[in-house]
Amino acid sequence: MPATSKNNGRTKRQSGQKVVEVPLTDAFGNKQPQQLDFEKAVLGALLIEQESYEQVSNLLCPEAFYDHRHQIIYKAIQSLQVNQRPVDIITVPQFLETQGQLEEAGGLIYIAQLAQNVITSAHIEYQSQIIYQKFQARKLITFASKVLGDAFDPTKDVADLMQETEAELYTISQQTQRTSYTQINPVIEEAMVKLKETMARTDGLSGISTGYEKLDKATNGWQASDLVIIAARPAMGKTAFILSMIKRMAVDMRIPVAMFSLEMANVQLVNRLIVNVCDIPGEKLKSGDLSPVEFNQLDARLNQLIDAPIYVDDTAALSIFELRTKARRLVREHGVKMILIDYLQLMNASGMSFGSRQEEVSTISRNLKGLAKELNIPIIALSQLNRGLENREGNEGKRPQLSDLRESGAIEQDADMVCFIHRPEYYKIYKGEGDEDLTNLAEFIIAKHRNGATGTIKLKFKHQFARFEDYEDNRRAPLPSEQYASSTKTSALSAEEASSIGNMALNMPENTADGYPFGPSDSVDDRPPF
Repeated sequence: MPATSKNNGRTKRQSGQKVVEVPLTDAFGNKQPQQLDFEKAVLGALLIEQESYEQVSNLLCPEAFYDHRHQIIYKAIQSLQVNQRPVDIITVPQFLETQGQLEEAGGLIYIAQLAQNVITSAHIEYQSQIIYQKFQARKLITFASKVLGDAFDPTKDVADLMQETEAELYTISQQTQRTSYTQINPVIEEAMVKLKETMARTDGLSGISTGYEKLDKATNGWQASDLVIIAARPAMGKTAFILSMIKRMAVDMRIPVAMFSLEMANVQLVNRLIVNVCDIPGEKLKSGDLSPVEFNQLDARLNQLIDAPIYVDDTAALSIFELRTKARRLVREHGVKMILIDYLQLMNASGMSFGSRQEEVSTISRNLKGLAKELNIPIIALSQLNRGLENREGNEGKRPQLSDLRESGAIEQDADMVCFIHRPEYYKIYKGEGDEDLTNLAEFIIAKHRNGATGTIKLKFKHQFARFEDYEDNRRAPLPSEQYASSTKTSALSAEEASSIGNMALNMPENTADGYPFGPSDSVDDRPPF
């Protein structure tokens, strides 16, 4: 075995003419997290039993070893395994010699001693876990030291430093969270429990109700751990749709939801919810030009929003790492069942460097999917579409496709569902096939559905209230004339005022055609008409 000597808290391991120094303590005299005996045991086991490599290969990397010699030896074993060559006390030194690293790795005698000191590889998995934990601890020490130095640096912006710190800490934590395989029996039990819960529900849904009858039938509700992308061109009604859905879910069904709005302020969002709930045109609410009857209607219906389980966050330029922190707290403290983001392209992955914006968007979408899985709730993110569809002609040409998703194909890959909102009326297309009236029509297109069917659902869009409704929904809120007819507040109304109130009735068009059927195809281009 090579001779060793101690000097200033360092152990010098001499091999030939080279000296390898392994720092045992840091600048404060603290011993670095390490387990050298386990490192030797693991390497020895790998040298005597080639099959044992499979037990540690998904956990250990060369950097996980504290001793530099052990890093070199493990890297050599990796290379031999990848090339399907035998691994033993002969092949490893031969490989290192061809690389000019044999002496740096401790020499032939040191490698032979590693194998001689191990009898069995029975404990290699446990030993590898300890080595990996020490490796993670050293990474945290290095990380904390860097943060400490940067915090003392007066040229560093504190906000930027916090973003970088959160990003790096998240990266380290993700590397630590490794999931092992599971025997199928407990998974079957979990699946049966969920099935029984679904059977016990009166609505027949396995997920969270969207509030829209046909959309629920198509999706069975928004499913836990799913990432859902809802995309459309600007002014098509993306925000109006999710606000309409929030009203139905949180106000009508009292399901806790959270919305992160990167585009609109909280007050603007609430104003649009008030328009949706109170049936008062947005222009009137914005100008404050409300009649006494309209103000009474506002006052009466506003109570529906009071104490509703709706949580809004209008942080501008929200990073994916800030979102993770806030989302965990919302789920833990308020029992939030769904998170909505308006919209994905306005998010960033601050603290990390990327070669392009596409790479950053890919990281964001991948992390959103990971967050949905971690919290076991659906996450719905709005997304913009490319301008390319604006150059296409006709109603079919204007209908969005998966290739229209903006900035990153990874969005399509990461999402469990990709949906589009299309309103022909926006493009001044008022007539469809068979002279169908397309006025107020909105198509909710499910273009990708990882666990279900694709197709198109017809909805109605109420311009004055920026609200989406079921296409065949004959239910409506009481008209102002009906609401106040029996009220003592309106007992003294004149005939002119009563007539004015009647004119505020909602214009509910009669039912016409039904929506497209759903089929098992992954494409929305082959949907047949009824």
